[in-house]
Amino acid sequence: MRAPAFWRDDCALSRLLSPLGAIYGRFAGERLSREAPRAPLLAIVVGGLTTGGDGKTPLVLALARLLAARGEKPALLTRGFGRKRETAQPIAVDLNRHQAADVGDEALLLARAALTIVGADRLASAALAQRRGATCLILDDGFHSRRVAADLALLAIDADYGAGNGRCLPAGPLRAPLDAQFTAADMLVVIGDGARGTAIAEGAHKPYARARLVAEPEAAKALKDARVVAFAGVARPEKFFRTVEACGAEIVARAPFGDHHRFTDNDYAALSALRQKFGAHLVTTEKDAARIGARMATLGASTLPVTLAFDDVGALDAALARLNRAS
Repeated sequence: MRAPAFWRDDCALSRLLSPLGAIYGRFAGERLSREAPRAPLLAIVVGGLTTGGDGKTPLVLALARLLAARGEKPALLTRGFGRKRETAQPIAVDLNRHQAADVGDEALLLARAALTIVGADRLASAALAQRRGATCLILDDGFHSRRVAADLALLAIDADYGAGNGRCLPAGPLRAPLDAQFTAADMLVVIGDGARGTAIAEGAHKPYARARLVAEPEAAKALKDARVVAFAGVARPEKFFRTVEACGAEIVARAPFGDHHRFTDNDYAALSALRQKFGAHLVTTEKDAARIGARMATLGASTLPVTLAFDDVGALDAALARLNRAS
């Protein structure tokens, strides 16, 4: 799905749906306050303030790098959203064997960085990770489900989008009321330079770190002064489009799709037609490329990889050090 435009600001439709949002928020807040079972390894749980696009996956990857630098062997646990069918047993992702249809697009990205386990049963996934030699866990999007107790709970906030209109689903983008989410979080990570997310973090009375998405230098250099057709099937495609423009590219056409969109032959034909019409190059996200697979070469499309860079990693490093001492 794509986030409705009215989720960003207050409007009549949002107000009309606000009673439903209040009901959803009450149950979501109660779920966040529930006790959760403990995993056999230390668990860092990552969540996003809203339904998508906050930057959870880049944050998980950044955490994996930080922990590996400390000598840890993190395992990344994800549900594998977007795969065609779920299995009863968790799966250790094998990049030589699995495709997005098997494990989900995000799992393929995570598996490039560390051992990645896909499964709905997070405790079973944790047990498999332990058997595979992991020393700690990072749960991608495990904040709201309360399937595993967090030794450190991090909440990602998009600096530009913030909390949207501040209402819960379906009246707004929040997955639970702000207060309930802040109570459950140990630390916030504000991603980007926008004022909305910064204001939310400063009012949350929680420690927070600032970070930003940085384009891979060689890919960014290749886009400078290039004419491109940018397409993205992520929660907030406009974020990707802004990153492409920041590299110095001229976007001659934009093609936004819903999050985790499964591309069809008609989509490929439409993208190829845009490329030919404008005499431009196709560029997309790594997540989309994971779903497209071998068709990327046929399309003549490239990706713009991004990584999360912290303005000051000190607060997060301190939190990870406390976690190690507590273990």
